[in-house]
Amino acid sequence: MKTLPRFAAYAIVAVGALIMLAPFYFMFVFATQSRTDIFNVPPPLWFSGELLNNIKVLTTRLPFWKNVGWSLYVGLMSTALTLLFCSMAGYAFAMLEFRFKKALFALVMATMMVPSFMNMIPSFMVMDALGWIDTHRALYLPGAASAFGIFLMRQFAASTVPRELLNAARIDGASELGIYWRIALPLMKPALGTLGLITFISSWNNFMNPLIVMRSAENYTLPLALRSLFSTTSTEWGALMAGSAIATLPLLVLFVISSRQLIAGLTAGAVK
Repeated sequence: MKTLPRFAAYAIVAVGALIMLAPFYFMFVFATQSRTDIFNVPPPLWFSGELLNNIKVLTTRLPFWKNVGWSLYVGLMSTALTLLFCSMAGYAFAMLEFRFKKALFALVMATMMVPSFMNMIPSFMVMDALGWIDTHRALYLPGAASAFGIFLMRQFAASTVPRELLNAARIDGASELGIYWRIALPLMKPALGTLGLITFISSWNNFMNPLIVMRSAENYTLPLALRSLFSTTSTEWGALMAGSAIATLPLLVLFVISSRQLIAGLTAGAVK
């Protein structure tokens, strides 16, 4: 009788997994179908041979591969800067003592309570004043020190970096920057990996910020470029699905490879 509840649990998980995976499956299937075949009743359930034609339409309507390159560039820059600034801030909040430390950390955490849509107009005004409209630095510099990243790095550093090791390095004459770079940062690799994955995926999927600041199709990132394919009269759904599949495939591969690292980093220090 004990096997029955376990079987029911596995069945529920399997059904849930199928429901979650169905949109991805149909996206890849529709990427290989023509625009008319996509709207057949019942819809096609298996792959066809229109993928190359859909990609040809996609690259004709858009500078698609340039858009892919810009998404990759913005994602890598966002990830690198976020890891640098958030690890420095998290290390400082966890391991150093300075005036107004608790008040500053509370202020950083309070920014997580502000809805993102409230920042749209102020962000545009700031980017316009800096002359960063239609430039990619406007996509990765403003969010280079996220509150979530600082919180994650602070919690991880507080639970894994031994203060005795840092004090021993100070006695040996190491500078604070050297202690951070040579001792603390290597110990924070699991959290760095998790934060890097989250940041890259978030940047890759970001639609709202490019919509606010980008103007020319040559500078679009992937989500905004694919959105520009929509038309009130003749949307090339096959090309749109092909572009969405190409944009989704790297994230799926990245998540499959690093899902264990992602979960381990998020739960590190939660269970002793």
